[in-house]
Amino acid sequence: MASVAFLGLGVMGYPMAGHLRNKGGHDVTVYNRTKAKAEQWVAQHRGKLALTPAEAAEGKDFVFSCVGNDDDLRSVTTGANGAFAAMTKGSVFIDNTTASAEVARELDEAARKAGF
Repeated sequence: MASVAFLGLGVMGYPMAGHLRNKGGHDVTVYNRTKAKAEQWVAQHRGKLALTPAEAAEGKDFVFSCVGNDDDLRSVTTGANGAFAAMTKGSVFIDNTTASAEVARELDEAARKAGF
């Protein structure tokens, strides 16, 4: 069982995180800008709640994101309390956001510099 962080619990992210927890049996910690949505997910799926993307990502094997746009993606990864600051060498970042190639290249560079 892997330890997983899931950032973004919208129309796609909510069920994706649920499948990782319930069907995959993984230990899932979630972060969502709207805390009530994350609390609802935790109550339904018995996962864990994080107050920041960094808190969610700390010590996790895999970090998933599924947020609204490029700016949201930058915010949860490289922004203040972003996941990239807490991820360690060997962890894997998987983005499911419909984002631009530009932000994908930016995050690739940031991840390589951070060693994951």
